[in-house]
Amino acid sequence: MKNDYPLKRIFKSADFMQPTDSEPIRSVITQSAEATIVVWHVKPGQRIVAHIHPRGQDTWTILSGCGEYQLEASGASHAVVAGDVAVAHTGSVHGVSNNGSEPLIFISVVSPADAGFELA
Repeated sequence: MKNDYPLKRIFKSADFMQPTDSEPIRSVITQSAEATIVVWHVKPGQRIVAHIHPRGQDTWTILSGCGEYQLEASGASHAVVAGDVAVAHTGSVHGVSNNGSEPLIFISVVSPADAGFELA
């Protein structure tokens, strides 16, 4: 299948990943007014700090690896693994720590795109 659409609609997430040794980097795949779609590559021992989106929702689809998904500012968390979908409704605290031995890779869909970002 060719990927030369006038308006690109199919993406290879691996083309956007930016693994680093310091901290995970938010790699935007595509953005519109309706949503921002991002791929994350979180190495073992790395974490995405707890945060909220005050005007929107963030939905993560875990593609590979595992981690501890933070549910509350207090630090309460729940394990996530490949195949899980984690939903942070508007204003819900979320973040993740990779406590496994392999990269934690997931797609994040923040909707709407102007959902905002604040540290928890």
